[in-house]
Amino acid sequence: MLKLANILLILAATSTALMAGLFYAWSCSVTIGLAKVPDTVYIASMQAMNRAIQNFAFFTCFFGTLLLLPLSTYLQYSAPASGRFWCLLAASLLYVIGVFGVTVVGNVPLNEALDAFHLSSASTQEIAAQRARFEGPWNRLNLVRAIAGTLSVIMVIIACLLPEEQA
Repeated sequence: MLKLANILLILAATSTALMAGLFYAWSCSVTIGLAKVPDTVYIASMQAMNRAIQNFAFFTCFFGTLLLLPLSTYLQYSAPASGRFWCLLAASLLYVIGVFGVTVVGNVPLNEALDAFHLSSASTQEIAAQRARFEGPWNRLNLVRAIAGTLSVIMVIIACLLPEEQA
């Protein structure tokens, strides 16, 4: 029978992988496709996608991982600290800082500024300037999230492969 700590670890691994996959998919497909469209299409598309992603499924994984990883880390602690604990601590820090922190401090303010931009009343020059202010910084921040999320998943996988008692 699985212990609660291991069930939570499985849930943490799953939610972490889903989040890393989301940011990876954006970096290797969505942003590349959007780079090829005109400014008005880009702004309208990003506004629509940024609104659409605010849903139950996204928030469950995004915030669930924020809770599950540190909780799993805590539940794996015993003195002396095991390799499993240290891997989960690294995974937690990567997610909290590199995914959640970057999202809250970087991507969300950019998304909010883009959402406040009124495409219908803007000139061609204003639209181009808004895209220039948004696209590069947002894509770089998303790449940071993709890398941090992927590294977090790797650390969770390593933790799952280590025996619970390994020091």
